[in-house]
Amino acid sequence: MMKTLPRLLAAAVTSLPLIAHSAALEINIGYVGFEPDHGPVLSNILPEPADAGLKGAELGINDNNTTGRFLKQHYTLHSVSTEQPTEVVSAAIRLYDQGVRLFVLNLTAEQLTAVERELPDDVLLINSGSQDNRLRTQACVPGMLHTIPSRAMLTDALAQWLASKRWNRWLIIEGNQNDDQLYAASLERSAKRMGAKVIERKQWDFDTDLRRTAQKELPPFTQTDEYDVVVVADERGDFGEYVPYNTWYPRPVVGTQGMSPVAWHRVVEAWGAAQLQSRFEKLADRWMNSRDYASWAGVRTLGEAVTQTRSSDPAELQRFILSDKFQLGGFKGRKLDYRGWSGQLRQPIPLVHPRALVSQSPQEGYLHPKTDLDTLGFDASESQCSVKGDA
Repeated sequence: MMKTLPRLLAAAVTSLPLIAHSAALEINIGYVGFEPDHGPVLSNILPEPADAGLKGAELGINDNNTTGRFLKQHYTLHSVSTEQPTEVVSAAIRLYDQGVRLFVLNLTAEQLTAVERELPDDVLLINSGSQDNRLRTQACVPGMLHTIPSRAMLTDALAQWLASKRWNRWLIIEGNQNDDQLYAASLERSAKRMGAKVIERKQWDFDTDLRRTAQKELPPFTQTDEYDVVVVADERGDFGEYVPYNTWYPRPVVGTQGMSPVAWHRVVEAWGAAQLQSRFEKLADRWMNSRDYASWAGVRTLGEAVTQTRSSDPAELQRFILSDKFQLGGFKGRKLDYRGWSGQLRQPIPLVHPRALVSQSPQEGYLHPKTDLDTLGFDASESQCSVKGDA
């Protein structure tokens, strides 16, 4: 009898994790990513990682489970990434048919709209991929949350900093891609909002290989009335990398190249961010970028809401996320929450160059009745969206 007792105790202890696991609340999160072929570019830019966004979601799941183990919550990520735009909606439907109701979507604006249209209403959708301003103003996707900043948030963050420097005369150079034109339009809006003057807005539509001819081509292209700063709108990187040090006037370069407003960058290290960076590098064997951060924030938003509500019901989670009780620790020096009108995650915007953090917006002195974070992007009066009826 004495010999069998230790064996019984050992068996009971061994079975405890299984008992706890069987009683755990299971939370399934779907990730759908679109990784298009960006086509040939005319510069030596570092390409976007093929798993940008996905690795951030995976880190978010790991972080959720670190807390969830103590609360009998278990998170599983069901991920699909595709290069084919026609496969995006069917991938989301397959995940729904497998029981997934919570989604983080690293997709284009058009794909987000299509996914929402085809899925039933009992889902919670988080956009971690599209910065399109229209999703936060006119082309609202019902009930959708956004963890990636809009272009307006980025360009407002940049414009505030330029205003603080009194660099109020801008030369805007844009590429010929549709996204470049949307970014340039957002720059013009921000310039008007912050009292800056656009000296000229010029489009770079040459097919020149600037690796050989930048010193010859760019100075005359940037010759115009005197400006304080050159602001570049080149999201793909066709020419923008060669603008610094090749302008007609010796002026700083900002925008998509030079000093840039971003959701995240490897040079962000304060407020505990170095720990997040370290965990990500260990997981992905590369640096965390803005899409990774937005996907991580989407998964962590769901994890924080589940922790507080002890529920996985999409409607209950959304109500809590949009309430005054929700806060997300986002390693940006502030507790983050969501705008009740557009579903946009409020967040400071780092201003960086490739090797250092320059500043973080909102800049000092920009005030708002609720929070200075709402000086970045579209305020309630500028948006036709409403994910929360009383916002």
